[in-house]
Amino acid sequence: MTQIPARIFILEEGPREGFQIEKGPIPTARKVELIDALSQTGLQQLQIVSFVDPRRVPGMADAEDVVAGITPREGVVYTGLWLNERGFERALATRRLDMRGTIVAGASDLFLKRNQNRSIDEQLEAQRALVRRYKSLNVPIRRGGVMAAFGCNYEGDVPIARVVKLVGEILAIAHENDVSLDYVSLADTMGWASPLAIKRMTGALQDAYPNVEWALHLHDTRGLGIANAYAGLEMGVSRYDAALAGLGGCPFAGNAGAAGNVCTEDLVLMCHEMGIETGVDLEQLIECAKLAEDIVGHPLPGAVKIGGTLQRLRASMKSA
Repeated sequence: MTQIPARIFILEEGPREGFQIEKGPIPTARKVELIDALSQTGLQQLQIVSFVDPRRVPGMADAEDVVAGITPREGVVYTGLWLNERGFERALATRRLDMRGTIVAGASDLFLKRNQNRSIDEQLEAQRALVRRYKSLNVPIRRGGVMAAFGCNYEGDVPIARVVKLVGEILAIAHENDVSLDYVSLADTMGWASPLAIKRMTGALQDAYPNVEWALHLHDTRGLGIANAYAGLEMGVSRYDAALAGLGGCPFAGNAGAAGNVCTEDLVLMCHEMGIETGVDLEQLIECAKLAEDIVGHPLPGAVKIGGTLQRLRASMKSA
């Protein structure tokens, strides 16, 4: 029987995932302010920018300036996102990011056409070329990933068998290049997952690839993000992408309304109440969530920044 993990690892994506979809420009200095504040919370890895075409994602036009402006904290890993070799070269040129390669597949042809102008097969071939580039520069390749793993607003439900096959393709590319991946991430890019879907998909993948570690990237488009994370915990998944205050969303997912990642502070509170370690100072994280809301200038969907922690309430009752 699968055991709930004693500790989870959180990749904080709020600064990248969040600011890429916000309407209107956000000053670079304010982005840097949030990143530097997040580095004080105990989060070990922050994905802070994406290197994409600024004509398509204007919110990331200042990616290089953001990277140049942060004050790195010892023990915190700062990463960026790129979707092609051009983005990778831009990230590399900053000389300030922890460069980690990913082998990324997509489970939906129509989404890939909108997101990267490629088919599923073309995406895999592009990854082979990118992996060769990583290796030529001694950039470690740490993870695999499947976008739109649970469903697509353009194609509908994604069959489990397709994702199982795609993971096999990712592992084959890694094997061809003598690469050992740390884990494979499953992205619910368009918010199609449910707790049952999480269990069925991860269960099938665990059966097919018992030696692979899994991660979940869960969007809260339909309010199921935290429930899906709980289902992942029940399946033994110990790695989660999350976004402070529920920031963000994919500009090419075709979603209306809030489409951000599962909220980091909500995930941390749930884990702490379950006795699962995160390494995160929740009170500091809540202050960062309030800062994020101030920066974007509108309410964000995270709940714990409003309701506060149960630990604080318990302490106040004891002192009363």
